[in-house]
Amino acid sequence: MKCPYCRSKRDKVVDSRSIRNNQAVRRRRECLRCHKRYTTYEYIEEIAIMVIKSDGRREPFDRKKVLNGLIRACEKRPISLEKLEDIVTKIETQLQNKFVKEVKSKDIGEIVMKALRRLDEVAYVRFASVYRQFRDVSQFTRELKTFLK
Repeated sequence: MKCPYCRSKRDKVVDSRSIRNNQAVRRRRECLRCHKRYTTYEYIEEIAIMVIKSDGRREPFDRKKVLNGLIRACEKRPISLEKLEDIVTKIETQLQNKFVKEVKSKDIGEIVMKALRRLDEVAYVRFASVYRQFRDVSQFTRELKTFLK
């Protein structure tokens, strides 16, 4: 493990605990050279799920992409990063439990929208506007009306 501050490879683990329903380990580390602390996460490597993009390309499922989309949707909202990471973990677990090797990106987007709808209305509308590629205000208004019902 390299220290993100000084790049030293010498560190010690200060704290270690299971997170995300024992699906990952969070380790708090201290660099032995510069004495700064940083956090690392260890995940079990699961079966690779391929995502089928709208243009037909296939790429491996990347939890970071899902997390980044959630972070953008929840920007300036009172939602912790831990909650967003939990959502991504639940989505990934849900996909793996289906025992499918391929999933459409559209299906992932719908799962994310359901999670955001329960979590935060503003984040849901933000994500929906990008995900559904609203072209004008009328499409945006229709989505809001559907949400308000």
